[in-house]
Parts: sequence; C-alpha cells; structure tokens
Amino acid sequence: MRIHCLIAAPLVLACATAAAQNRSFDAKGLARYDASYLHCEAAFPEMKGHRDQAYLSLWRVKPGPKSAALLTEVRGSAPYKSEQRIATRRAASPGAGDPAAVQALERQCKGLWGEMQRMPKPAK
Repeated sequence: MRIHCLIAAPLVLACATAAAQNRSFDAKGLARYDASYLHCEAAFPEMKGHRDQAYLSLWRVKPGPKSAALLTEVRGSAPYKSEQRIATRRAASPGAGDPAAVQALERQCKGLWGEMQRMPKPAK
C-alpha cells in the first residue's frame, strides 16, 4: 500500500500546475518524486538523465538556470533529505515488489514521459 504513495506523487504534482512558475517546489513532494523516478529510469532507459526536465514539465516550467538553481536549493533542504530517507526506505521494503504496484508505476512512468515530450523544446 505504501508503494502507491510513491507512485502517486508524479500524478499529484501534475494536477497542481496553477502558478507553478512563481512558486517554490514542495521539498517532500520532490523527494518522493525523485525516489519514484529511480524506478522509472530502471524500467525505461530512455528516461535516464531527464529527471529534472520531467519534473519541471509536470509544473509547466521551462528548464533553465533559475529552475535548476531552485531544484538544487530544495534538494539541499532538511525537509527534502528527511523525506528522501523515508521514501527510499519505503521503496526498498519487501512489499515494494508487488506486481500490481510495479505495473501501476510503469503506467505512471509512461505518462510522465509522455507529458515531458509534450513540453516545447528550448531553442538552441
């Protein structure tokens, strides 16, 4: 049941897009997202290295130096580190390998990847 909390984090974040450009990110939510994204990277190699870009796409925030600095600041905070330890422990728990939970996570990973692909690409 706890794995469902980890898997639901990206979907919850996708629903809260209003005024995302001007607000700071939730440290606990980001920690849960990062823990679940590790599973996405393991299941889908094409997602490797796109964690921040995918997270920002959920908030409809364009990747850039300002958003990268904000994510770095949040990841350095005490609430993030505390929640990350909890989320990592939950992901490693014996019930985390439940086939239904794994399938749900894979569906959410595909949805997250699709959401990221919809974001406009930055001009080079």
